[in-house]
Amino acid sequence: MKHELKDITFCFLIRLDSIQRLENIIAVTDSIIKYYDTNVIVLEVAHYNNGILKKMLNRKISYNFIIDKDPVLHKTRYFNSIINELTTTYIAIWDVDIVVDKIIIDKSINILRLGEADVVLPYNGKCYEVSQMLRSLYFKKKSISFLHRNLCKMDLLYEKTLVGGAVLVNREKYICAGMENEKHYGWGNDDFDRYARFLVMGFSIHREDAPLFHLWHPRGINSQFSSHNQGNISSSERFKMENSSKYELQTKGVVKPL
Repeated sequence: MKHELKDITFCFLIRLDSIQRLENIIAVTDSIIKYYDTNVIVLEVAHYNNGILKKMLNRKISYNFIIDKDPVLHKTRYFNSIINELTTTYIAIWDVDIVVDKIIIDKSINILRLGEADVVLPYNGKCYEVSQMLRSLYFKKKSISFLHRNLCKMDLLYEKTLVGGAVLVNREKYICAGMENEKHYGWGNDDFDRYARFLVMGFSIHREDAPLFHLWHPRGINSQFSSHNQGNISSSERFKMENSSKYELQTKGVVKPL
């Protein structure tokens, strides 16, 4: 029997820059639909709609498409456009390549529902890269336990402790914290920026003691800083958020009073 999660919306944003990304988002969203009676939104952004993703996604998923000829995906702006339309109590900001253990998702949602935290990161800050070979085997087995058994064969996606990829949060609190900072254009420090504002707002943040798994895909312009200048801007925004007080951010209109 599926678990009832009608009070949360899982939000996905994608630009299909490879066949692997297509395979990844289908696998990740299918795993959510398989276990949960919930809300899943996928927003595809590209310079034209070839109709492939819409045809391949589960029909229970809400699919939207926006034409954008910019080669850089303005991730923060589009996530804000998704979330501005939502009414569920909780939202999940999810990377299209991220796999999370179902048991951990269950625990994370319960923590939010019980009011024990405003934000839940369903992992311990470590995200492991599922290599091309392991990824192929995972698609055949479709078992999270397979990934756990082969953890020793994986490298960390990044050495630093991560705060994005999969984030579950109370929607009203998220809005008060300023949502996504649209000054982050393309790939960047938006996850750290958001997390810094959660801390400044005094939100209760819970981490689960489990890893994330990132399904391999080729890396293009939207998996790295789009330019040296944009890298500097993104780093500067992160620094400002990490070194500002709640009063300063409220005065500037970045965050709202609770």
